[in-house]
Amino acid sequence: MSRDDAETEAVVFDERFDASTLHLVRGAVVAVAVDAGLTEDRASDVMLAVHELAANAVRHGAGAGRVLVHAAAGVLRCQISDAGPGTGTWPVQQGHGLWLVQQLADQVSVSSGPRGSYITAVFLSRRPGDPAMERA
Repeated sequence: MSRDDAETEAVVFDERFDASTLHLVRGAVVAVAVDAGLTEDRASDVMLAVHELAANAVRHGAGAGRVLVHAAAGVLRCQISDAGPGTGTWPVQQGHGLWLVQQLADQVSVSSGPRGSYITAVFLSRRPGDPAMERA
């Protein structure tokens, strides 16, 4: 992301969560993604990815965390963090949450240490190769 993009990026969602509030995060993230201009299908991808990351923070991390979503022209950047150190590593095997996020997002970065984990998933408003994107 360039410096100009960072300056035009807006925080559109900032919420702490735990196991009892994961369902609230799902609904809010779909609404935020649609409001940011993503299609309903793409918004569902964002919701599923954020939910999987938040569930991992609950299960493998500190038991709670924070979702921070930024929006800029055609891009949604979702950061899920926990205060770690957690109970173990986050699995990346096929069929597990982090693997699924890597399939849905256009870019994923992971940082983990004794102070917690930070996972950022970036979503373009349309996936590369999408016929609607080719016409744009």
